[in-house]
Amino acid sequence: MAKNTVQSVEPNIADLANSWLKLYKLDYKLEQESLNTEIDQALNDYYSKNGGTGGNRPDAKLLLKADDGLDYPILIEYKGYEDKLIKLDGEGKIANRTAKNQPDFKNINSYAVNGAVHYANAILHYTGYTDVIAIGMTGYKNESGKLEHKIGVYYVSKSNFGIGQKVDDYTDFSFLKKENFNAFIEKVKLLQLPQAEIEKLKERREREIDASLVKLNNDIYQNEKGLGENDRVYLVAASIIATLGDAEKNVYPLKKSDLKSSMQKGNTDGEIMVRQIEAFLETKNLPTDKKELIVRTLQNTLTTDNINKVENGESQLKRVFTKIVDDLGIYYKIGLTTDFTGKLFNEMYSWLGFSQDKLNDVVLTPSYVATLLSKLARVNRKSYVWDFATGSAGLLVAAMNEMLIDAKENIKSPDELKLTEAHIKANQLLGLEILSSVYMLAILNMILMGDGSSNILNKDSLKDFSGNYGFGQTDKKFPADAFVLNPPYSAPGNGMVFVEKALSMMEKGYAAIIIQNSAGNGKATTYNKNILKHSTLIASIKMPIDLFVGKSSVQTNIYVFRVGEAHQNDDVVKFIDFSNDGYTRSDRKKSSCNLKDTDRAKERYQELVDLVRFGKSKLNIFTEKEYYEGTIDIENGADWNQTAPIDTKPTLDDFKKTIRDYLAWEVSTLLKNQEAEDDRLGK
Repeated sequence: MAKNTVQSVEPNIADLANSWLKLYKLDYKLEQESLNTEIDQALNDYYSKNGGTGGNRPDAKLLLKADDGLDYPILIEYKGYEDKLIKLDGEGKIANRTAKNQPDFKNINSYAVNGAVHYANAILHYTGYTDVIAIGMTGYKNESGKLEHKIGVYYVSKSNFGIGQKVDDYTDFSFLKKENFNAFIEKVKLLQLPQAEIEKLKERREREIDASLVKLNNDIYQNEKGLGENDRVYLVAASIIATLGDAEKNVYPLKKSDLKSSMQKGNTDGEIMVRQIEAFLETKNLPTDKKELIVRTLQNTLTTDNINKVENGESQLKRVFTKIVDDLGIYYKIGLTTDFTGKLFNEMYSWLGFSQDKLNDVVLTPSYVATLLSKLARVNRKSYVWDFATGSAGLLVAAMNEMLIDAKENIKSPDELKLTEAHIKANQLLGLEILSSVYMLAILNMILMGDGSSNILNKDSLKDFSGNYGFGQTDKKFPADAFVLNPPYSAPGNGMVFVEKALSMMEKGYAAIIIQNSAGNGKATTYNKNILKHSTLIASIKMPIDLFVGKSSVQTNIYVFRVGEAHQNDDVVKFIDFSNDGYTRSDRKKSSCNLKDTDRAKERYQELVDLVRFGKSKLNIFTEKEYYEGTIDIENGADWNQTAPIDTKPTLDDFKKTIRDYLAWEVSTLLKNQEAEDDRLGK
């Protein structure tokens, strides 16, 4: 029968499901009823199923506490047609976004599970709850008039980036009963995405972040006057920190409604935000001087008169805070292992009129290149990684991610894994950044990562750093055995001055740096020769010219070193032309994705790592024209960018081919001449 002739049985489905909840003596709330203020506000603030603002009302909702002490929001959506339980995309995921990464309101509105997952994302976006259960139920009447039903149960959380994972198949809601709920939650906790799946979801969310950052920055740039670039950076940092919260320590996320736009002394929006930030930082066990530095830096922007002045009942600060939370809230709450603030930084600085030289100094490393550097530096769970020009800490975020992945893969005791992860974040990362505005982004990045900010230092790594821990163990050397770097190219030797200092302070390990390639062609001769006295150049990799498209056009190389062993003239160096890395890049402001994998990019990046580690036996996609093993002269310092030599000596096969081609041409010419002669004679 056609759909429009079939009557929805949604009232019957709702009646059946709600009767179960009543039977189980659960305190459930219906569509118009309040669950709690925080969840009610989140559902109201999130965009609706039709794409408007607010008005999200699940058909039923509960808040259930498990034995782990956590409260789990349960959001239920009913439909009344046989085929309206769930809509999945080609990868088997909830199809709540279009191919252009926009919300798919048709699916969200039409399918029960899709609608419930949409509501769950509202909770992730605007509240401190990190684990939500989304339930969809639909049904129909069979030929005998009996009501049939189908149920979909999905876990939506930080750990799966809000995309959602199917828990199991169920025929009723008895898994929510008090005596069954803890077993259900244990099953939920065992849901783990494979690493490849995590990477896919991360990429999808990163594309969404890019679009949201462009929208946010465009809005603030065009509509919020009087805010300099540093003000914008600090406002975003302050807004994000204020909305993080720590429920276990009774510090709850700042809500939009908490800002009253009052002119009363001590109660302005800026002063409220400062108090919230102070309360949150108290939960992080940061050193006192670091907390004071963060608060002092942000306070200078948050408490200025102009931003707190009330016009039409609202301060500029509240208006900007609202935009930031609305556009970005979900992305920094869903546990992305990405350089979130690096993306933010690049987007904000894209509006500034820097000279090309200055622009080269502030452009940050794409996340996939940061991960490449970490792998080339052989980072693992036992590594101690430092970065002497850390920017937004994007390279350290990538290194931390590699360390945590390695820990997860190799440590099977949950208790031991938890201790190892905490130790990695607190003790095994160190970064230095001299620019105070960029330093704040690095701090924010590491707080969002949960928290590796302890040894992010606002210091000049060339003048003020002795190699010791910055906090806690200040009398102890940081035992660095991995170095990653994308230096400011305006520094001496195009930035090789940082490399020389860092490697000279290491006893062992590996280093991977990305730098303007003129550093290997003569612009850093003295530094290079000094580096080779204590470190071996393993590989020189020519990167794509458009790697930093839209931000910088310099040719870059990656240099990989083994530290603690002087280079010998007979040491083999792997010269790799990585100009074709498999990605196609564009710089279209309105594009939903400016980076496309058009030629096995992921496979190429893995092969590159394998070639550097194991040599030419790993050649597969690349050819010997792109991979060349040669040597350098330790007294030269300007011969680091070699390419495979072109053999101009003809072979016997070349000679045979030339003869074949000539004879084919000769025969073809004779035949054409004969045909022309025949035509002339009228044959």
